[in-house]
Amino acid sequence: MAKGFNGSLKIRELENLFVPILQNCKNMAELKKNHALVIKYALSQSNFLVTKMIDVCDRNEDMDYASFLFKEVIDPNAYLYNAMIRACTHNSMYSLTIDFYKQMLREYRNSQTSEDLILPDEFTFPFVVKACARLGLHNLGKQVHAQFFKFGKKSHLITENALIDMYTKCDNLLDAHNLFDEMHERGAISWNGIISGHVRLGQMRRARALFDEMPNRTIVSWTAIISGYTRIGSYIDALDVFREMQIAGIEPDEASIISVLPACAKLGALETGKWIHMFCARNGLLRRTCICNALIEMYTKCGCIDQACQLFDQMRGRDVISWSTMIGGLANHGKVREAIAIFERMKQTNIKPNGITFVGLLSACAHAGFWEEGLMYFDTMKKDFHIEPEIEHYGSLVDLLGRAGRLSQALDIVEKMPMKPDSKIWGSLLSSCRTHCNIEVAVIAMEHLEELEPDDTGNYVLLSNIYADLGKWDDVSRMRKLVRSKRMKKTPGCSLIEVNNVAQEFVSGDDSKPYSKEIFWLLELLAFHQDMDKHILEIIPENE
Repeated sequence: MAKGFNGSLKIRELENLFVPILQNCKNMAELKKNHALVIKYALSQSNFLVTKMIDVCDRNEDMDYASFLFKEVIDPNAYLYNAMIRACTHNSMYSLTIDFYKQMLREYRNSQTSEDLILPDEFTFPFVVKACARLGLHNLGKQVHAQFFKFGKKSHLITENALIDMYTKCDNLLDAHNLFDEMHERGAISWNGIISGHVRLGQMRRARALFDEMPNRTIVSWTAIISGYTRIGSYIDALDVFREMQIAGIEPDEASIISVLPACAKLGALETGKWIHMFCARNGLLRRTCICNALIEMYTKCGCIDQACQLFDQMRGRDVISWSTMIGGLANHGKVREAIAIFERMKQTNIKPNGITFVGLLSACAHAGFWEEGLMYFDTMKKDFHIEPEIEHYGSLVDLLGRAGRLSQALDIVEKMPMKPDSKIWGSLLSSCRTHCNIEVAVIAMEHLEELEPDDTGNYVLLSNIYADLGKWDDVSRMRKLVRSKRMKKTPGCSLIEVNNVAQEFVSGDDSKPYSKEIFWLLELLAFHQDMDKHILEIIPENE
């Protein structure tokens, strides 16, 4: 290589010879060899070549060597600063990004002439703003925004998109909207950024209004709305948007599928879930563990435990979520021994169970009345796997002991919990008291429920029923008067059914459905026929 160089070549020509050599470095070992040649030909102070070498460090995630290269340069220019800022951000070293930016500003303030000016520009700001967003430095981000208008272009789409992302991540939607409204040009990333900000804060009405205004929606836009509806529990809306996306000719991707499957699970939208399963099979998406996990949860919650087991057995790679979902699903379907067997299989793998795994396992033991096994697994969780029990584990343990009739032991655990018991735990204990007619523990549970859920009619009805079972009619009358005096109303029951891929919700007492009259007429007809059948069976002699 040395023979190919001529001492009379200009520095710029030497730099141009080194550029392709540095760009083709595959690893740090090659870079260091070529760095030695750069030093040999007295080019170690070349901002141009050091910038190229820092880019190689960036690709190979070696920021120590990048910092070494930068510090060796006596007079770094704006391009070199930008290279370091970009590399630090790419490698998630956001604090270092901010440090280099501040150093760049100090160099600008110390500049003596216009030739020495080191100005941040459109290649600086997007990365600095991203670092502010990741670190949650809202005030610094606003300062950078002001400096963008001072030093940079008046309009730069990439920087403006980064600023919108920063403001939304810092929960400052006012400044995000002000910037969005002032933008000369808006791309899909701009729209998606402002929509995602509202989605993240659960402001779905505003997010949907922006989505409807968006001129060119992308899969990211659709997914943001679907996931937002799923997150706030508007599962019917999530499914509706998913179907609108299909009608618009947009194929779902991994993110949109994972967003919509929980809605299918909650609504029991089995047909839609099966279509998604077939779509994933056709497009090779079943190789993704996260998608298989979501499908397994959907099948278990839609009552199709056999399909869930089949998919679980076909999975190539299982993580802790796969095992935990399967254990919880089997427990909810009353397949207790199968759930315990899955846990024993899990212990033979290199995957360690987590807290969710034990919630499912304790739930399985509760359903089967295996209180001794449940206590054993509770201790195993702490001793063998060093998992500190959370309120969900104590809730499962109380339910387990309550179902087994060991109410005194359950109450003792509740009173000794390291955290304050919530209404679910006291409600579970009260429900167990109804099953086993234990009025003493029931009264204690009710005292706490009156404080935590003073307007929940169901708790009062449950205690009244316990009094009724024990023949304490004066107490029953007292509870009913208490409910009337507080003017409490029972939350109406509701049910869901999927017909022609559309989830229909029915609420007790609601007659706002388009075909309410026909539905009620049909129900009355069915009830009439049922009564007639009973009457006929009563009058026909048994031997006929």
